[in-house]
Amino acid sequence: MPPRSALDPLTMTDEMEAIDEATQYRRKIDHTLARFSAAHDEMNAEEEKRRVRRERLSPASILESTRTALQRVVTTTPQGEDEAVSEEQAAQTRLQEKKARKIERSVRFGRIAAAVVAGLVFLGIGGAWGAQTYFDAKFTQVSALDENSADIQDADAQANDENFLMVGSDTRDGASAEEGVGTADSNPGARSDTVMVAHIPADRKRVVVTSFPRDLEIDRPECQRWDPAQSKTTDEKVPEQKIAKLNTAYAVGGPPCTTKVIQQLTGLRINHFVGIDFNGFKEMVDAVHGVTVHNETPIDDTTLGKVLMETGDVTISGDQALNFVRARHVKGDPTSDYGRIKRQQEFIGALLRKVMSSDVVLDPGKLSDFITAFAKATFGDNLGVKQMMTLAQSMKGLDSSKITFLTVPTVGLPNSRGNEVLVRSKTKSLFDALRNNTPLPDANAPVPPSEQASPTSTSKSKTGSSKSTTTSKKSSTTG
Repeated sequence: MPPRSALDPLTMTDEMEAIDEATQYRRKIDHTLARFSAAHDEMNAEEEKRRVRRERLSPASILESTRTALQRVVTTTPQGEDEAVSEEQAAQTRLQEKKARKIERSVRFGRIAAAVVAGLVFLGIGGAWGAQTYFDAKFTQVSALDENSADIQDADAQANDENFLMVGSDTRDGASAEEGVGTADSNPGARSDTVMVAHIPADRKRVVVTSFPRDLEIDRPECQRWDPAQSKTTDEKVPEQKIAKLNTAYAVGGPPCTTKVIQQLTGLRINHFVGIDFNGFKEMVDAVHGVTVHNETPIDDTTLGKVLMETGDVTISGDQALNFVRARHVKGDPTSDYGRIKRQQEFIGALLRKVMSSDVVLDPGKLSDFITAFAKATFGDNLGVKQMMTLAQSMKGLDSSKITFLTVPTVGLPNSRGNEVLVRSKTKSLFDALRNNTPLPDANAPVPPSEQASPTSTSKSKTGSSKSTTTSKKSSTTG
């Protein structure tokens, strides 16, 4: 046996005698378990302290401590003060109960309010969708567009542009003899008194409205015959005509033929067609309780009579508005169609401004009446409340300097057939700029000599000069 000093104490018994390896291994396990047990006991003690602390600081414990303290006070209080302490204790208890009820009521009201708001949002979205669906169903849909036409130029540049072709139909269906515009018997069929394109580029930073004279000379393509009573084309084909007036495109081929002609002239992709029956036009104006226009000179028409004799800012009703946009034989106005185009452009801007004003938008009755009247008098392709709001908001939301009204460039003198003739070079520059969203060309640029009116023309000037025909007009009435 080795000397006692060389022995490991863990290998010795209480009698300092050596033990075997099994005993040594068991003792190491015992020591390890003892350490874990001690650590566990310490953790339990700490957890118990934390539990006691939490209970002591809990609202229930505080209330119980307060109640116990009050009881001690009561037991040591002289008999004469017992009632006062009891009343104070009761008052505090009632205050606590009242506060608890108030908190509970606030939580309950909050939940109810949240549910109500959620319901209103749901109903609002559903109601708006339902209203739009309801009004969209009132629009008469016709087939007018051809967005894949070979006449469309710079198609990629026009990818997200909006082009509204707006045609005012002068059908006399429903018109009375007293209105002075003729009746369906004396003027059968339908013609386009107004043709204009509202161009809104993809960036929505400007709006350009271009009007086309009804007597513009065109090369009319072959079109299918249009039946205005059924609002659709027939199987009959109308052969092309090399020399024709623009308004005959609508008379023989309706919306599809008019769209085809305008796409040939402009290269624009027409993606919205809006046809307006002028006989129902006045109901839209009456629905918003009149529209204010700025009239510079009295309008006395040899056919329609005294249309509007007041000058300045004048609010006109439906009947006046109808004659205001129709008058083309105004005394003292040698421009005829060009004067009417100017009035039509001004009135459309004023009408859109009125419709988008708070006076109409925030009045459900007026807005509903206007949309109903508009849908009743309107027909189109890719047309509905959403599309018209896009047009109206674009013209309402932009600064007036960003909204340009102009007339397609013509030579300014009718030819021997009484037709207006395009200045091809200036027309090309104008619509190139619209398609590619580049600055508009100078409308006052001189007409190239090769495109000037023939000196042999004996017809009187419609505009006095080509300059006034092509000058753009900044809208001051669209807001």
